[in-house]
Amino acid sequence: MTSLTSPSSSPSSHFNLQNPLFPFTTTADGRFTLPEIKQLHAALIKSGLAHAPSSQNHLAALCSAAAAAADGGSGHDSTAMDYALLLFSNSPKPTPFMRNTIAQSLAASPSPDAALRFYAAAHLAGVRPNHHTFPALLGACSRLLALQAGRQIHAHSLKSGLEQALLVRNALVHLYSTCGPMPDARRLFDEMPDRDIITWNTMIAGYAKHGLSQEAIDLFRALQLTGMPRPDGITTSIVLSACAHAGALELGEWVHAYAEKHEIDGGISVRTALIDMYSRCGAVDRALEIFERTPRRNLISWTAMIAGLAVNGRGREAVELFERMVRSGVRPDGVVFVSVLSACSHAGLVDDGQRLFEEMKGRFGLVAGPEHHGCIVDLLGRAGRLEEAVGVIRSSPEAASGAAELWRTLLGACSARGEVEMAEMAMEEIARLEGRRGHHHWDRVLMANAYARAGKGEAAARVRREMKREKMGKEPGCSVVEVDGRIHSFVVEDGEERRYPAAVKKMMAEVARRVGGEGAAAAGHSERAAVAMGLIGTAAGAAVRVVKNLRVCGDCHEVMKKVSEEYGREIVLRDRRRFHHFKGGVCSCGDYW
Repeated sequence: MTSLTSPSSSPSSHFNLQNPLFPFTTTADGRFTLPEIKQLHAALIKSGLAHAPSSQNHLAALCSAAAAAADGGSGHDSTAMDYALLLFSNSPKPTPFMRNTIAQSLAASPSPDAALRFYAAAHLAGVRPNHHTFPALLGACSRLLALQAGRQIHAHSLKSGLEQALLVRNALVHLYSTCGPMPDARRLFDEMPDRDIITWNTMIAGYAKHGLSQEAIDLFRALQLTGMPRPDGITTSIVLSACAHAGALELGEWVHAYAEKHEIDGGISVRTALIDMYSRCGAVDRALEIFERTPRRNLISWTAMIAGLAVNGRGREAVELFERMVRSGVRPDGVVFVSVLSACSHAGLVDDGQRLFEEMKGRFGLVAGPEHHGCIVDLLGRAGRLEEAVGVIRSSPEAASGAAELWRTLLGACSARGEVEMAEMAMEEIARLEGRRGHHHWDRVLMANAYARAGKGEAAARVRREMKREKMGKEPGCSVVEVDGRIHSFVVEDGEERRYPAAVKKMMAEVARRVGGEGAAAAGHSERAAVAMGLIGTAAGAAVRVVKNLRVCGDCHEVMKKVSEEYGREIVLRDRRRFHHFKGGVCSCGDYW
């Protein structure tokens, strides 16, 4: 039975030294185009070396590199892989290196399932895998989110006696941490006798990806205690992302200090992660300091800073920074345009937003997608130009089938202004596109609010009765707050609030007495519990930072303003849409969100 060997180990240099084409083949660094590879192949055929093992290895590696380097690394050249497969099928005795190289490249292609089919054919042919075979296959399963297929590959690795190999174990941890369940990934991690930094980074990233920020941070602390391996720039970026997700500024500052103390550079990726962390924790001025000290900025770092300014309500600065980026020679993409258009929307910069939208399509030749049209609809809706917003929706490429989210954006604007007729039209359009059952809980809430603001209390009550009768599903509200380096979560679901700590419930009652809202339906909302925890657990005068998974309701928004004034605290609340900086009884959103 033939064995597969590692595609990561270089083909023998003996090939170059004895090959008359040595000057031509020394550039086997992945920069060959397919026509050049074909020229090399033809020369090897002419010299009688085409089927030499080292020739096959080099040709397969060149095809793989050409496929990966397509479109400047952002695409995958299928023709190069087709040629590699042609070489493979015409080879009288394909080398193990060749097989693994092709499997790895297929796993990284737009069709990673091709790697699994390639392996299945090799398995049926009696080809024996080794520990370099399974990481590619498990990587393909991770990309496909194919957990069951991954379990089958896992079983094959056990049967082959290769499951304990570090490369295979790392790939298995990645599979289970990507596809879930996380306990399976953690069990594999804990059972590993040896771990490298890739193992730790994979496990920490899995926690961060699943929103388990505290677990990610705890594992980072455990890594520090082991002493070896030392955290690197990738580790730092992952943990900063976890802090950003949880809004854990204190922990993020600690990670920042740790990286500086231990001289973990990480380059632009760590600096961008710091910009993102400080921005998403509401400390946007700190983010700006780091951004200005970043010597070589790329599009990602510019985008992170522009997005940070946008979500924190500093729209004018976001637009100015975008224009500065363009002047510096960095070409914008669709992602950064979403950020700057969103900044215009939240800051009421209608003229700037419309100008930038036209520049995106004209000057920069970018195609406007649903996210960009959504920003323009929101921009016009916030400005009260609802008819124009309807025109944008109807003229957008998504109008025929994919405009439900655009109509939802318009519905939000109508709700805020009590524009009942247009809100009803938006509801009808959503139903037309998604069916009556397509109406989400929040759609009905917005419609009820539109009726209430228009003075149509009975209509608002009718909508709420319908919601109750139909038992419309609502995502449970969850808010988190950081106190003393720990992330505390508060959930409103099935009586979960009854299990809040006694001190939190006592503070919630005190707040209700001092600022009102004790008997309101929103009195038990999760953000109120999180703020109560923050008031208890942080020093007098310190800011309280809360992250909520849903949009903050109007009642809680009013309470937060009063709390900031009554207790002399800044309340920084990040909800699903944006930041709210409450200070002295005023919110940075201007009461429109």
